[in-house]
This record gives sequence, C-alpha cells and structure tokens, in this order.
Amino acid sequence: MPDDLNWAIGGEAGDGIDSTGKIFAQALSRAGRHVFTSKDFASRIRGGYTAYKVRTAVDRVESVVDRLDILIALTERTVDENMDELHDDSVIIFDGERTMMKDFEAPGEMTGLDVPLKRLAEEAGGAIVRNIVALGAACEVAGFPIENLDEALEKRFSDKGSAIVDTNKEAARLGQEYVQDEYELPIDYALETTDNDYVLLNGDEAIGMGAIAAGCRFYSGYPITPATDVMEYLTGRVDRYGGKVVQAEDELSAINMALGAARAGARSMTATSGPGIDLMTETFGLIAQTETPLVICDVMRSGPSTGMPTKQEQGDLNMTLYGGHGEIPRFVLAPTTVAECFHKTIEAFNLAEKYQTPVFLVSDLAMAVTEQTYEPEQFDMDAVEIERGRVVGEDDVEEWTNEKDQFTPHAATDDGVSPRTFPGVEGGAHMTTGLEHDELGRRTEEEEIRVEQVDKRQRKVETALEREDWSPREFGDPDSDSLVISWGSNEGAMLEAIDILEDEGVDVRFLSCPYIFPREDLAEDIRDADEVIVVECNATGQWADVLEHDALERVKRINKYTGVRFKADELAERVKQELAGETAEVEAE
Repeated sequence: MPDDLNWAIGGEAGDGIDSTGKIFAQALSRAGRHVFTSKDFASRIRGGYTAYKVRTAVDRVESVVDRLDILIALTERTVDENMDELHDDSVIIFDGERTMMKDFEAPGEMTGLDVPLKRLAEEAGGAIVRNIVALGAACEVAGFPIENLDEALEKRFSDKGSAIVDTNKEAARLGQEYVQDEYELPIDYALETTDNDYVLLNGDEAIGMGAIAAGCRFYSGYPITPATDVMEYLTGRVDRYGGKVVQAEDELSAINMALGAARAGARSMTATSGPGIDLMTETFGLIAQTETPLVICDVMRSGPSTGMPTKQEQGDLNMTLYGGHGEIPRFVLAPTTVAECFHKTIEAFNLAEKYQTPVFLVSDLAMAVTEQTYEPEQFDMDAVEIERGRVVGEDDVEEWTNEKDQFTPHAATDDGVSPRTFPGVEGGAHMTTGLEHDELGRRTEEEEIRVEQVDKRQRKVETALEREDWSPREFGDPDSDSLVISWGSNEGAMLEAIDILEDEGVDVRFLSCPYIFPREDLAEDIRDADEVIVVECNATGQWADVLEHDALERVKRINKYTGVRFKADELAERVKQELAGETAEVEAE
C-alpha cells in the first residue's frame, strides 16, 4: 500500500464538485493528515468537465502525482479524463441509477462500486446531498473514520442550522453503510489520523492573509479568474482593521484607486490576472514616476488574449519585468509555495514603502487554487515586521526642505530613496506629477534635472541589491554538477522529483527563485555546472532567457504549456531525459 492516498471527484460544472472536494480536504486536515489539492475546471458556470483532487499522507506532500486510487465519478467522462492515472487497484464510485451511468462498467481490473447516490440522498433528506453520500462511501473505501467527516460538515454547514448539518451527516452514513453491506473491498485501506493541527489554505487566501498582516488598508480590484479570491478573502476581513475593499468598474480604475489610496498614506494593493495586467500597464509608469509605494498582484493564467482562464501558465514574466513605456524601476517577487504567498506579500509591502516603487507579486493559477496544509506556526503574526521606509513626520520635516521652506519629495539622495510625508503633516505639503519633475515635484524639461531624477530612481534598485537578501532557495545535492533552476509554483513538484531521482541514483542541485527582479547573479552557478536545466510553465522559456542573458551561457529547458501544472513523477522523468541527452518534447504530455 502506498504511503499516500490520491482521491478525486469529477463531473459537470455546477455539480458541487468544488465544495465536496473542499469538505473532504478539510476533514483530512482536521484529522491531522497533510493535504495537497488540485482542481480542473472549465471556463463556464454550468457544463464542462470539472474535478477536485486530493492527495493526502501523514508526511508532507508537495505535488500532484500520476496515480488515482479512489474516484467518485458523477459522469462517465470523469473516468475517461482520468484514465491515465487510474490503475488496476483503483476504486470507482458511481451511481448506476443515473441515466448517464447506467451502462458503466469499471475498466480492466478496477473495482466499480455502484452506489445509488441520489436515492440514498433522498432518504437522508434531499437529492442535493448526493455528493455527501459519495463522501461517506469514499470514507468506507479509504478506511477513514467518518467522525472526522462529521467535523468538516459541522464547520461547513453550521451557519445553516442543525437540521442541515444532521441531514448531511445522515447522508454520509448512508453512503458508508451501503458500501459496508453490499461490497467486499479489494484493498484494505486504513488512513492513519494524528493529533497534529494544520492550517489548510490556498495561494489566494495566503496572499489576502499576508496583506492584512502587512497592514494593507485599501484594496481595489475587478473580478477576474484566478485572482478574484484575493478580493473575496479580504472582503469583510480587512474592514475589521479599519480597511476597505472596493470593487472597481474595471482594472484601470482599480489600479488608479489603489494609487490614490497609497498617495494618501494607506498601504494599498490590487490583484488581477493577464488581461487585467494589460489594462493596468499605463499606470505602472505613473506609480514609479511619482514614487508611490504600491503592490500589484498578478495571478497568472493561460494566455494570450482571453486564452484559457481556468488553466495554468507562467506566461506573464516578461510583462511584469518589462511592461510599460519608458524605463520603470520595479521589483518583481514570485512566491514559490502557498506559505510563501503569505510571507512574500508582507515583504512586497515593506519593499514598496522602503523604496517607494511598484512591487509586482507574481503568483499563478496552480498556486492560487491549490489548498495545502501547514503548521500554524508558519504564519506567526507576532513575527511580522512592518517597515514603512523614509517616512517624514513634523519633527524632522525641516531636514527635507529647501531654502524657501519647501518640502522636497523627490530629493536626489545618494541611495535614491526620497523623503515621504503623509497628508496633514505640517510643512510637508507638496505636489507631484507624472510629467518629469524636479525635487519639488514640479514639471521640468531641463536636461540636468531629467538625468538627475532618472538616475535617482534607478539607484533604488542598486541600493536594494546591497541592502536586501535576494538569494534563491537551495535544495538537493549542493555538490552536484547538474543544476536545475525554476521559479514560482514549480518548487513543490521539483522537490518531490528530487526524491524520485535520488532513488534512481541521480543527484541534482536545485535553485528555486522567488526574486525575479532584483535578483541574485546566478552566472557563476550556471558556469560551474556541467548541465543546467530551467523548468517553467510557458512555451518560450522566459526565465531561461533572463538567465542566459545574465550568464551569457546556454541552458537546457523543460517547458510545459498544456494548461496543467507539472507533476512530480513527470518532472523527474523529464529531468532524467535531459541529463541523459535525450530530446524531450517541448510540450509535456
């Protein structure tokens, strides 16, 4: 029996797949088991295949794998979509009384459990709870104590009243009892529970939580997949701390509202995805030119144009690095795990204010919708430090005034960071403009002042490189001559791929890069390695291009742009092929 269990439910959009999967994931995490989830859903409200997968183990899990042990199939297409992951010992739970499943037979040596989900649900109190019947059946198959499912049901439905909670519990037990009475199971699973306490959250939620911890008090955004959950998490929560969430009429107004709030002194943020980032581009320069601290979150999805809104891709790196006209100093951070979404959001706010510049926080769909378990200590609010940078109050504003007692918000300092006042500070009144300006913020076209201001803004990056730690995260064998480099959400899959490779006698050194710009110079690491492979979810190898430019050395590339994230076993095989000199397909299967 494997150390981990892989479970899924699939059907049509609108069948309650997401809520069912989340209930099971919560039940597992509350039972002290680690959880890693993934979702596959179509870009429509109803219809189209959708699935929710849960991988669970007592030890930590970091990725999805090519194995599915238990499948709740609400449609026959669900089985077809997952055939590559099903195996002879897989158990498929289905409702043979449904018209679309009446002729279904489990393929090969797989075990099919025909459970009358709808009929049992109606016995419990209503057809709407048929998915909970299926969960009860799955608990019996997996050897998972149904009492743990009770806790998750109470958490999910307690606000709807005890009658609804009781109906769902009864539905689960009917499913469990039906499997007990009607079937002898081929594999005796027994999911171990522990007393460990875990937090279960996804990347968007972690970003929202990090924003609150960082002191964000204004968020403006426009709904767009897969960034909307950042706004939904903040709505109602940030208000408790004196903050405000505004749903704007479009992305351009969203970023401009956030800019206005930041000018007023509030820590501000907006979040969007590819098409929204396109619309926001005009404002990037205004943020940098006016030296306003602002966090812009880009939760990437498949493009270009509308592309595939509900599919994975890391295609916006060039946009966040180079988007906007003129030369715009900016910082680009790319969290590599769900937990890092929390910590890098806090860091983004601090960097924005310390260097008075736009900071791009780059996530992606895979991380946004993935729910993963963590120890609560990883989100220690008491350890959060707020750094507001060179903020000037009434006691020291005179240090930054000229001979005419005028405040100089764009003073040409040695480190490139100018003084900043909030509205209401006596002696700190000033103006600024998106036009080129002098130290007072007044427009100018004088050549010497233009050069002085451009150089001053660029010096922020040089200062940050000296003052901050931009190191990548390092894993694997530090002495290996084979180097793998990646960024963003690929880290978890690569970590498990390293374990797979080690079992096969292949050692690699792995650098996972959360800092895109500024960044540590990896040229020496690249030159010292015999083989260098860059892993990313896009077609052209945008991060590989950046590293080749830095090192003036060619690198090998593993690119995936199917709309689906890397799996650990798949990635291990691809790395092994590259190291063996085999030519792998650019588009991973």
